[in-house]
Amino acid sequence: MEKDLIRSCSIWRALEVIGDYPILLILEVSWLGGKRFDGFRRRTGLLKASLSSRLKRLVEADIMVKRKYCDSPPRYEYIMTDKGQDLYWVALMLLRWERRWQEPGKITVELTHKPCGKIFEPVPACGSCNDEINPTQVEWKEGPGLGWMVPLYSRRRRSRDAEQRSISLMDQAAQIMGDRWSSLILRSIYTGINRFDDIRVDTAIATNILSERLNWLEEIGMIRQEQYNTNPPRYEYRLRSKGVDYYHALLMLMKWGDKYYVSPEGPPLLLTHLPCESDLNPQVICSECRKPIHISDVTYDISGNFDVPSTVTAAASE
Repeated sequence: MEKDLIRSCSIWRALEVIGDYPILLILEVSWLGGKRFDGFRRRTGLLKASLSSRLKRLVEADIMVKRKYCDSPPRYEYIMTDKGQDLYWVALMLLRWERRWQEPGKITVELTHKPCGKIFEPVPACGSCNDEINPTQVEWKEGPGLGWMVPLYSRRRRSRDAEQRSISLMDQAAQIMGDRWSSLILRSIYTGINRFDDIRVDTAIATNILSERLNWLEEIGMIRQEQYNTNPPRYEYRLRSKGVDYYHALLMLMKWGDKYYVSPEGPPLLLTHLPCESDLNPQVICSECRKPIHISDVTYDISGNFDVPSTVTAAASE
């Protein structure tokens, strides 16, 4: 196997589309009812050029559709497609993680599930037994679509300006997923690849970038070092509880990638939920009624400094 090939998977393919912090900010605004350029710019803090390029990428990826709402002067709004709406479970898992591990930010939100009428927490659950998914109780094996490919990474930078100016419900969660390198490192560790050189081969990340991202993930409490050799000193990278809990966001991203970017041979990974011994079909359910969450069935009560109505319904495609 050549060294310049990396393990392909649906997470990698999905991250090529949404593994970008500004894009995740735009998607959050859209889920909260935003449609127009000025609104996206005001709420995300993105510069015009950056916002324009991201919206263009979202339209090209069929996650949003651009629709004219005014002829003179020409004005457009951006509406979620079905493909974009299918990222909703990813967003709920990012929000869940943020609420569990981060201090409350400038804005907070309460979710209400309209079918049962109750305030709820989104729960990652097995589609077969409906039990909450414990990452330590999931087994994986190679699927028919697992392959090796030349990494064709699109050039992008971390948008530190946007991170400082934006007002987000899922700030650090989006920073992690929006930094493709960090997400690929976590993918490696979740699948049992723990050592520096092995992670580098699995992800094809440059040595200096890999070192920087591992240090960052350690600083924010996602991973820790564990020494396995003393002379010379060598270390493995292990997940902390905070890192284990992020698993559900990448799991839902993998599900989305399997739907839209899977190879003709099939999914790259096959997961088994050990408690019920069934193929894992992850879903997000209501903590109160235990029913799957659909984007049109959720309302948000938002408090804090955010330019949306205090109560909104999740955006739906048109």
